[in-house]
Amino acid sequence: MKVGFIGLGIMGRPMAKNLLKAGHELVVFDFNQEAVADLVSCGAASAGSGKDLASRCGVIITMVPNSPHVRAALLGEGGVAEGAKEGTVVIDMSSIDPTESKAIGGELAKKGIDLLDAPVSGGEPKAIDGTLSVMVGGKRELFDRYYDLLMVMAGSVVYVGELGSGNVAKLANQIVVAVNIAAVSEALTFAKKAGTDPELVYQAIRGGLAGSTVMDAKAPMMLSRNFNPGFRIELHIKDLNNALNAAHAISSPVPLTGQLMEIMQGLKADGLDKEDHASIVKYYEKIANTRVEPLN
Repeated sequence: MKVGFIGLGIMGRPMAKNLLKAGHELVVFDFNQEAVADLVSCGAASAGSGKDLASRCGVIITMVPNSPHVRAALLGEGGVAEGAKEGTVVIDMSSIDPTESKAIGGELAKKGIDLLDAPVSGGEPKAIDGTLSVMVGGKRELFDRYYDLLMVMAGSVVYVGELGSGNVAKLANQIVVAVNIAAVSEALTFAKKAGTDPELVYQAIRGGLAGSTVMDAKAPMMLSRNFNPGFRIELHIKDLNNALNAAHAISSPVPLTGQLMEIMQGLKADGLDKEDHASIVKYYEKIANTRVEPLN
């Protein structure tokens, strides 16, 4: 399949490489010329703009930071909509506000272009491995048509519902992850403050009902003081901002999400926004005047 790919960042670059490895013909576009050159060296062709790329491909994947970037890439000057033929399908794998997915999809539909919103979860390691979780919204027949293409980059691809539903699922995921990390941080800070080894507390509770994928991913990072980013605080702030906006638009109260946003804003004020979201523990350490690490 000939595929256009726009957005070769931390996630997009390895995702695009996996498409090449699977034998797909790829045309890429990004403002980062080093990233483009890397993909060209792997066998991709480059495009001079989104418009140019769209004129050469019937299916286009976008993987850019946020709603305004998706809108610019698809509907802006020199964007996809200017070069796409009627019947083109865009699969937006960015994590954005679901209300914007619907709005952008409506604008593209006027030009005969279909949109699927298909945000991912798993971070850079799973993007490299090709084991991302993909949540898809849009027409079911388009999901079925491009399921195999998406599975090249994923461990699971799930249809959620109409356009925008993929990003609703992604924001729900980000709410659960943020609150889980905060709960782990709070519990381990409590354990350390009580004079009990937080490493042993983690080992004691991880096999019970409190255990989770989040706990097993983030507690060892906290205990070893490894805050190298798998998923940066600043990106989680972006997702929670989208979650708050979407929830407020439908009058769905999200009090825990609001609290986590303020915790992350505090970390950003402390200059920690480039660190992994496991750094939420540093908020608790600061207010408890302690440090979460093994006693020995």
